[in-house]
Amino acid sequence: MISSKKSPAVSGPEKAILIGTFQRRTEKVKNTEYLDELEFLADTAGAEVLRRFQQRLDMPHPKTYLGSGKMQEVRDFCKAKEVDLVIFDDELTPSQLKNIEGLLSVKVMDRTHLILDIFAARARTSHARTQVELAQYEYLLPRLTKMWTHLQKQKGGIGMKGPGEREIETDRRIIRGRISKLKADLKKIDKQMATQRGNRGALVRVALIGYTNVGKSTLMNVLSKASVFAENKLFATLDTTVRKVVIGNLPFLLSDTVGFIRKLPTQLVESFKSTLDEVREADLLLHVLDISHPAFEDHFHSVQRTIAELGASEKPMLLVFNKVDAFRPAEVDEFDLSETEDRSYSSLEELEKSWMAKSHENAVFISAVKKIQIEELRSTLFYLIKGIAADRYPNLSY
Repeated sequence: MISSKKSPAVSGPEKAILIGTFQRRTEKVKNTEYLDELEFLADTAGAEVLRRFQQRLDMPHPKTYLGSGKMQEVRDFCKAKEVDLVIFDDELTPSQLKNIEGLLSVKVMDRTHLILDIFAARARTSHARTQVELAQYEYLLPRLTKMWTHLQKQKGGIGMKGPGEREIETDRRIIRGRISKLKADLKKIDKQMATQRGNRGALVRVALIGYTNVGKSTLMNVLSKASVFAENKLFATLDTTVRKVVIGNLPFLLSDTVGFIRKLPTQLVESFKSTLDEVREADLLLHVLDISHPAFEDHFHSVQRTIAELGASEKPMLLVFNKVDAFRPAEVDEFDLSETEDRSYSSLEELEKSWMAKSHENAVFISAVKKIQIEELRSTLFYLIKGIAADRYPNLSY
């Protein structure tokens, strides 16, 4: 964990609790889905979740985020169960972090901190590590106030700090210097990456996009017959992988990109701009969806918003509904007259006729693991890429 507090070494996973808030009763179900995702994030980071706490709040408390009664309940539970870590689903202000840690006497993280921690653990190449380190420092800089209790005056030094400067100010300057260096390093790497993309020739470029853990890397392996790391964890792949793929007699470049997630930290979006250039420069986007996930429509909208922010929403897109083997029809209760919105589908056939499939001219339903309807995907890909190539090179025949 990238924590500012030095906790003693623990055997086994850290014991954690999750905290989320909602404004209206109708949002409670949605908040439960968010906490499901937060628990998956915690599990990916190596924590064991003991319990969840939810509170209805019109506005977070400026000092402790939660109300005093709920905070006392959390404090009692942490003490009774010897909790190591408290994770909030929303981003906390520096003062809230400081106050909550002082009140609970345990390590406190918010969703942004947790995602950054997972990215740090998953980064394998120097490019990804530089991107993540930059995002960590930019997140850490305004939160240094909660890290130090030894703010007594220090002696002056030559060329380092003025007389009487506090240690926290020294650390801020050091971090700002580190941020400047990382940004300079990233500029050099970005130029190298741009040169590499330019040297790939004029082949059609296809980018796999989608929510994290929807099976992009598995599909990459199936289509390219390569060995890209794939695991049932969030953010299993951070580094962009590009492979040359040939379908029939038609070659193209297929790239696997980092997965998106709700409330993706802005620091990461900024740091991973060069990685996301694969999306901007692609000729065709393969938007992979996990249709076995109950919130896959929300995931679709989250990814579409991110794509729009990248300026790539007008690119041709093929929707790939993955994990049909794991799809479970919803049990419909004909006597249930509640007005709660149900986004489940009673059958795969109904799903294939849904608004998502109908609103996109190009959509296929597959299972990358079971290799179901992979040939249909290949055929659809062939004709889409053939059309792009024919427009670019009208004299060539395929």
